[in-house]
Amino acid sequence: MRDFLPAEKARRERVLAVIRERYRAHGFDEIETPVVEEYARLHAGIGGDNEKLAYNVLKRGLDADAIRAAADDPASLTDLGLRYDLTVPLARFYATNRGQLPSVFRSIQIAPVWRAERPQKGRYRQFVQCDIDIIGDGSARAEAELVVATLDTLDALGLEGGSVRINDRRVLDWMLDSFGFGAQERPGVLITIDKLDKIGPEGIVAELRERALRQAQGPESAAIDAFEAFLRRPMTLEYHPYGERQIRKALPADAPDEIVAHLVGIGEAAAAARAATAGDELAGDIPLVFDPFLVRGMGYYTGTIFELAHPSVDYSLGGGGRYDGMIGRFLGQEVPAVGFSIGFERIVDLVAERTDAAAPAVVLVHDRDVPEAGLLALKAGLVRQGSRVRLEQRTKNLKALLERAASDGYTAFATVTAGTTADDLEVKPLA
Repeated sequence: MRDFLPAEKARRERVLAVIRERYRAHGFDEIETPVVEEYARLHAGIGGDNEKLAYNVLKRGLDADAIRAAADDPASLTDLGLRYDLTVPLARFYATNRGQLPSVFRSIQIAPVWRAERPQKGRYRQFVQCDIDIIGDGSARAEAELVVATLDTLDALGLEGGSVRINDRRVLDWMLDSFGFGAQERPGVLITIDKLDKIGPEGIVAELRERALRQAQGPESAAIDAFEAFLRRPMTLEYHPYGERQIRKALPADAPDEIVAHLVGIGEAAAAARAATAGDELAGDIPLVFDPFLVRGMGYYTGTIFELAHPSVDYSLGGGGRYDGMIGRFLGQEVPAVGFSIGFERIVDLVAERTDAAAPAVVLVHDRDVPEAGLLALKAGLVRQGSRVRLEQRTKNLKALLERAASDGYTAFATVTAGTTADDLEVKPLA
């Protein structure tokens, strides 16, 4: 959990303002949910490993006897927890407020979440998530809207050239079934497949064989052999843009037509929207790449899954997927839902610093003997003109004072002595 100095806080807010503006331009509406949710909801088995990282809140008024009585069941001491993502709270929000929302609801949530991570570079215990979700639309249009809005936001932040890796959890289930992996084996097999980028095909096969030897209910050798043969199959170097040929080439034969058609429809809709936004420059461009081994670890995904990629980095900048089964747990009836989350903490470090020339930031460096009333009147006059203004008493090391002001985002300064009027004020650039 981090502190942010003024310059970094201002930088973060500028990036958040762009994200909000682009999301709203695409028809999404911002909501807010509490930072805490009921313990049972956060630990309902739909949050994957994140449930193990949740911060739980003790019940109020516990005495020593109650604590001792809970020695065998520590969970009984808590009834609330800090949210570890924004999707579980959204599902609860929609179930609670459905009668006041449109039939297809497009939401924005931008807020901090908490996970008891092991602190390391890029992993924090408190961090901001920027989510957009569409609830009530089970068609490919919903995924395409999310993809287009996300890539448009990335472009607006100066990070052009982004793309989206896409897969479908139903494709993964079908593929593992075709190789012969039983339903009970698939969660463990998917955990291994998710390491493909790190350990390669040989490492994947070796880990699966080791698990088969170590566990009585591990994968069957025949299934591993079939999977290894698929990984080692001869492949032509012919390039296919995103579409049915690219998808079927990446999968075993006879992939389900319905799922393939859904994935193709997402690409076609996204390409049409991108071309309409950018004109001929992006005509025919489909910023999607089918990846049959994209897994994403959240247990609540039921269909399409995706990750945001950018050529400047080798890690994802966000991701999401379809979670049609989650809202039904709270509402009692199934409602389609899909969401995409930008990795704000990763993106904010990539966005180039920009100065806003339309809103000058001025430091008034004043002598000790300048009357307070006159000084505040000068400041108020500049504020009224649209400037951001800070008062600083002159120090012996004026250079250090101005350098600090520049690092805080100020772009100009003026000196004020006793008797200085608004007409006398000479504003100079800090550069």
